[in-house]
Amino acid sequence: MCLVTNNERITVAVVYGGRSSEHSVSCISAGAIMSHMDPSKYQVVPVGITEQGQWSAAEFDPERLRAHGRTLPTVTCTREIYLSTDPARRGELRYVDNGELYAKVDVVFPVLHGKFGEDGTIQGLFELSGVPYVGCGVFASAASMDKEYTKKLAAAEGLPVGREVVLHTQRELHDAERDALGLPVFVKPARGGSSIGISRVTDWADFPAAVELAFNEDNKVIVEAEIVGSEVECGVLQLPDGTLQASLPAQLAGTDASAEGFYGFETKYLDDVVTPQIPAPIGEDNIALVQSLAIQTFKAMNCEGLARVDFFVTAKGPVLNEINTLPGFTPISMYPQMFAATGIDYPTLLDTLVQRALVGQR
Repeated sequence: MCLVTNNERITVAVVYGGRSSEHSVSCISAGAIMSHMDPSKYQVVPVGITEQGQWSAAEFDPERLRAHGRTLPTVTCTREIYLSTDPARRGELRYVDNGELYAKVDVVFPVLHGKFGEDGTIQGLFELSGVPYVGCGVFASAASMDKEYTKKLAAAEGLPVGREVVLHTQRELHDAERDALGLPVFVKPARGGSSIGISRVTDWADFPAAVELAFNEDNKVIVEAEIVGSEVECGVLQLPDGTLQASLPAQLAGTDASAEGFYGFETKYLDDVVTPQIPAPIGEDNIALVQSLAIQTFKAMNCEGLARVDFFVTAKGPVLNEINTLPGFTPISMYPQMFAATGIDYPTLLDTLVQRALVGQR
């Protein structure tokens, strides 16, 4: 069956799920987005991607795309579809079995976190197809997903970054590397997200296990020196005219109280121990500096549309932690909460992102 497109509304394909360890988080984000899009202005076309990579026609059912206790949603394939890569037929989604039209969309909102969603790969598909899409392009997505190159590009622009060692194989650190980093260290997949595969190491005896865990998620691992300071996040939103707006920053309180001991996956999405303080209680000067550095980072990474930039605010000032080009949009995610506190509610935020995608076609 072909979905009927109302020509008075903009048809948006909300794409979620995907071949990533953040599959379920993507589903939750998509459910929140679909339930907050103005139905008088937008017709939503749900597109689910299974954990195996099949694209599927999906039902508009935000309730199903929620965490029920500690049970997380996943995508199952009901009827496989594909996106046309012929620019002359841009925006066409067709059934695999008979080629019939499922929907023709005006713009794609990729609500995909992690590998094959936030790393430039699916953005390349959209570029080939000629369909406008929300968010960063191929280069910015790939570079921002890779913590090694985020820091290299940021440092080249004079932005403050921490000390790190990059591992391409599972190995112990040399004495000089240990001395330079000190303890504790954080061991992370270089291109991971949602804190999956991350460990905080306080004893070098625990280092090999942490490296193995991180390599289970990626073939490159980052070992970062712990930075003592407040964990502060700041959203950046690009308006349809290209103007960049930084949100009020949020400080995370309660991360040390979590079972993981840091802002990990369960703390972010399942537990209720971390609360944001918006605006962050870091003083007006630091708030302004974080907002300025967030916009500078956005520009340094050649971002488009949106990003969330994370910092540690130390006694010597903010230090960049990472940038997320498709931050979480779950009901408790920081990005929509920060902009709500800044005066941009959830539906207006989504409207701004879609309108920017349409006028800022690459």
